[in-house]
Amino acid sequence: MQVLACDLRNSQNADWPYGHEIKSTNDEKIMKNLFFGLLGSIAIAIPAFAALEAGDTAPAFEAEASLAGKAFDFSLSEALDEGPVVVYFYPSAYTQGCNIQAHEFAVNMDKFTAAGASVIGVSLDSIERLNDFSADPEYCADKLAVASDTSGAIARTYDLDVRDGREGAKDTRGVEIGHGFAERVTFIVTPDGKVAETIGGVSPMENVQLSLEAVQRHQ
Repeated sequence: MQVLACDLRNSQNADWPYGHEIKSTNDEKIMKNLFFGLLGSIAIAIPAFAALEAGDTAPAFEAEASLAGKAFDFSLSEALDEGPVVVYFYPSAYTQGCNIQAHEFAVNMDKFTAAGASVIGVSLDSIERLNDFSADPEYCADKLAVASDTSGAIARTYDLDVRDGREGAKDTRGVEIGHGFAERVTFIVTPDGKVAETIGGVSPMENVQLSLEAVQRHQ
């Protein structure tokens, strides 16, 4: 389990617990900066996340997913028949950190494929939101598949924390989000259905890079 000492950079970029950019007032922004600054000064190590660990069995799941703007039925078991699967949970489509993470997965998808791995993102977004996100050239860019876990049930089977959304919260498009949020944690699942590595407590870009390095190790 990775441990953080109140990493300021990660706290600001992880979109957790509210996976969105809110059009806040200047006072709110100032208070937020002061809050994170205080956290960053506390030298107490805290768990970065609570999740399944290496060696655990990855719960099989099926979910409605989207690729290139089109919905399809995703099955983890079927995907594992083709090789390792990167299962990455994220708070919400069209939020700051999640936009970065989706873009990084998309631009590196050829490298994941070369390593014999596939990638599926999982969030509490509706399939309608994900149809937009998966086709958006700035983010998933028709390359990254994303699955809908509207109840958070899949995330909970991976021992992830799921929190309620905040009424009126809007995404980076100015559209109301309207759903809860799971932690940003990635699992490298091998064809035997086991978790090979768990990656969390890092920035969205680092999450993708560490995921790529992990699948390359497990080729």
